[in-house]
Order: sequence, then C-alpha cells, then structure tokens
Amino acid sequence: MTPDQLRAFCLEFNDATEEFPFGPDTSVFKVGGKLFALSWLDGRPLRINLKCEPEEAVRLREEYPAVAPGYHMNKRHWNTVTVGGLPDRMVRELVEDSYDLVVAGLPKAVRLRLDRP
Repeated sequence: MTPDQLRAFCLEFNDATEEFPFGPDTSVFKVGGKLFALSWLDGRPLRINLKCEPEEAVRLREEYPAVAPGYHMNKRHWNTVTVGGLPDRMVRELVEDSYDLVVAGLPKAVRLRLDRP
C-alpha cells in the first residue's frame, strides 16, 4: 500500500477529515473531531497509528512484528503499524476497526448521521 492509497482509504469513511495539527508532515485523520489514524505519510517505512481494543492490541503485537505499541500514544489503546509488514487487506481492516472504535464513542446523534449506530 502506498502513502497515497493509505490517505485515500482513510478519507473514504463518512465524515473523515485530514488535518495537520503537528505540522505539514503528519497527517491526522479524524471523524467527528476525534482522531482515528495518524501517519507521517512521507516516512520510510510507512507507518500509521491506529486505535485498537486493548486485548486485541496486545494480541496483534505478539503475533505480528509489524505491530508495535503506539508511538507517542496511549500504549494501551493505540498501535503503530508498519504498513508494508502486513497484507494490505489487514491494514485496511485495522484502519476500519480504528474508525469504528472512535465512532462508537461519539454521541448517538453523530453515530446515526454517520450511518454507524
């Protein structure tokens, strides 16, 4: 998966936006004003921080060398994924899981508007 493909995928979700609060090199993807993915898209290797259920986060770290505790994030809830170290399909699933976790924490009216009750 290329940086452009990763960016496009993150922006495909309902109400997803890209912001640059940490400077022009760090893409922050949000839904409802809340972060669901963060990446330095010009970085080599390409990495992305994604929210994850705590138990699943630990399991993924143990099973895949490309998954590490979230860099500069709450290590309990965030993983840093080296994109090229996992199949594209799995990266997409992890991004979608992160988006869904963040949406689940939004007010019900926002979730319904996003078509994710």
